[in-house]
Amino acid sequence: MILAENIHKSYGAVEVLKGVSLNIRKGEIVSVVGASGAGKTTLLQILGTLDTPSPSPPCKITIDGQDITLLGEKQLALFRNRHIGFIFQFHQLLPEFTAMENVCIPAFIRDTPRSEAEGRARELMEFLGLGHRLHHKPAELSGGEQQRVAVARALVNQPSVVLADEPSGNLDSSSADRLHRLFFELRERFGQTFVIVTHNEELAEMADRKLTMVDGRIVDENDDPGKP
Repeated sequence: MILAENIHKSYGAVEVLKGVSLNIRKGEIVSVVGASGAGKTTLLQILGTLDTPSPSPPCKITIDGQDITLLGEKQLALFRNRHIGFIFQFHQLLPEFTAMENVCIPAFIRDTPRSEAEGRARELMEFLGLGHRLHHKPAELSGGEQQRVAVARALVNQPSVVLADEPSGNLDSSSADRLHRLFFELRERFGQTFVIVTHNEELAEMADRKLTMVDGRIVDENDDPGKP
């Protein structure tokens, strides 16, 4: 599903990624851990086409069969909308829109007919326990509910890959635990591949694999195919 070879990234004289390679299988839940500044978020942004790797030395990044390093800016935007879902630490919901409208935004960008987009959003929100919150605005929702709306938004276009950056970092322990277990339920229900950057050790250990980054490199890969 995701095959990356030799990713480098520098900002001026600072080299943030130093030849990262990884192979993530379809349907896997993979956690990425490491100290602040190890390069985790930069790696996730490059995999998500929100940032680009350094042009030299050359690298290759293939997602769902497409080498994204060969795509132009408009092609990348289209690929991102159709194939990648994002979940961030801060939900980034638009306050003027209802939960349903927030979830539908990626589908509307894709030119999905309104009835189809709203039907998909309703299905996801009901699955996530938000069926009674469809027409509430973010300020009327709890932190855990807001994050579940963000999860529904990430899934509305049925992406191949979901990338999450500290998804439970802004939640209390009870809401975080529910969110962690939700990722596995979503994988079973919808078959998505998850790559999750986290400082939460419980979530990291729940994953099928844990990748540890130090100083811009993956230095350890814990692989336990017996995990859920």
